[in-house]
Amino acid sequence: MRALTLRLYEDLLPDGCPPVYLPATPRALYVVDGGLMVEGPDDGQWLTTGTARVSQDSTTLIAERSEARIWRWELTAASTPADHALLSAPSTSTTLKLEAEIELDPRFDWLMRCDEVGFPPGGVALTHVHQGPGIRICASGEISIETQGKRHTHAPGEAWFELGPAPVLAPTTERTSTHFVRCFLLPRAVRSRSSIRYVRPEDADAPKVQTYRVFAERDIDLPA
Repeated sequence: MRALTLRLYEDLLPDGCPPVYLPATPRALYVVDGGLMVEGPDDGQWLTTGTARVSQDSTTLIAERSEARIWRWELTAASTPADHALLSAPSTSTTLKLEAEIELDPRFDWLMRCDEVGFPPGGVALTHVHQGPGIRICASGEISIETQGKRHTHAPGEAWFELGPAPVLAPTTERTSTHFVRCFLLPRAVRSRSSIRYVRPEDADAPKVQTYRVFAERDIDLPA
């Protein structure tokens, strides 16, 4: 098994921020507020609020038009220290929201996926597992995660880690709709397919209320 670390940061880039340079590593970027240009070695993409990009190339962030707030997931070797500041752009601010040590089977080829899951008021994700680990963050509403004998409730801006094969039950608040954004690692065989599997046979056939929106997924190389 390959020992790795998955981290989620929140970055604030002010209006007129100089370009921010990020080294090559598997990475997902999701724009919470504002917009920015994301440049790779061979392409560029303008990301607006509620859009995302996944790559493993070196990346340049350009937020010239307005302030931008992004969620940034990075997969690194377990020995790589957390990047608590974007040193190439001292006008920015960075918060480490969550980090998790993970192990990925090197016998599989892997991909990184960034997507969004939404629920109506009182919606619930019935007891299920996934094909790989990842970090989620609540964007609106409220969601409770029941797994491995524990229950934690998450409000907007709060992140949590899911192992993947550990069963999870996820009820949401009845007061309002809820959605969260996640980045997780999956075997490449799951490309363009749902990774969810329901633990109880009766749940597999029950009506499902949650909706999914895949922003991006890319094949990745595991960090050495």
